[in-house]
Amino acid sequence: MNFVIPAHPVASVEISGTDERFPVRRIYCIGRNYLAHRVEMGNDDRKPPFFFQKPADALVASGGEFPYPPQSDNVHHEIELVIAIGKGGKDIAVEDALDHVYGYALGIDMTRRDQQSKAKADGKPWEAAKGFDHSAPIAPIRPVSEIGHPDAGRIWLAVNGEIRQDSDLNLQIWNVQEGISHLSKLFEVMPGDLIYTGTPDGVGPIVAGDVMTGGIDGIGEIEITVV
Repeated sequence: MNFVIPAHPVASVEISGTDERFPVRRIYCIGRNYLAHRVEMGNDDRKPPFFFQKPADALVASGGEFPYPPQSDNVHHEIELVIAIGKGGKDIAVEDALDHVYGYALGIDMTRRDQQSKAKADGKPWEAAKGFDHSAPIAPIRPVSEIGHPDAGRIWLAVNGEIRQDSDLNLQIWNVQEGISHLSKLFEVMPGDLIYTGTPDGVGPIVAGDVMTGGIDGIGEIEITVV
C-alpha cells in the first residue's frame, strides 16, 4: 500500500515480563465510577456509566515523562484500572463480558481540570480536557492467564511520595463486566481496545517536577515524571 505521507506507528503497550506488546485500537474511559469521586465532583447518584475517548497516541509508558500541557494551570491525576480487550463483540451480556478481556493494567487519566470546567460551563465537548497529548499514562499489561480477573484490591496514587488517592477496586459503582456490557451497547468493542474504568476520590493537581507513583494490588505499579 502506498501512502502519500509516512504511516503512523501502531500505538502499543508492553505485556509484563515478555517482549510482546498489545496493539491499541481505541481508548475508552468511564466517567465517575466511584461514588466518593462522584461526590467530590458534585454528584451523588448512580446513573448509568458514560464514556469518553482518548487518542491511542496519548499513551505514556511507565517510567516516562508527562509534559505539562499548554493553556492549562490546573491539571489533575486520576489513577484507574485499565481493561485490555482481546475479543470483540457488541451488545455483550454482563455474564459473558469477562470472556472478552485479555488482561489488566493500571493507568492515569490525566485531566486538564480548568479546560474541563470551562467546557462543562459552556456546554461543549471535553476533548481538550481529556484527549490531549500524553494524557494516558499506562503500566504494562498483566494477562488474565496470569492474574485472573481482580475484583478487589487496593488502588492508590502518590505525588512525591505523599498518598493522595487510596481506595479499593470493590468500590467501583460499575464493575468490569458491567462496564464492558454498557460500552458494547454503544460501540462495537474490538480487540486492541483499552477501557480506563474510572478513578476513586482524592484527585488533585500536579506541577512540573512532580513524580507520580501508583499501584493496584496484584496488577502492578506505575511511575511518571511531570516535566
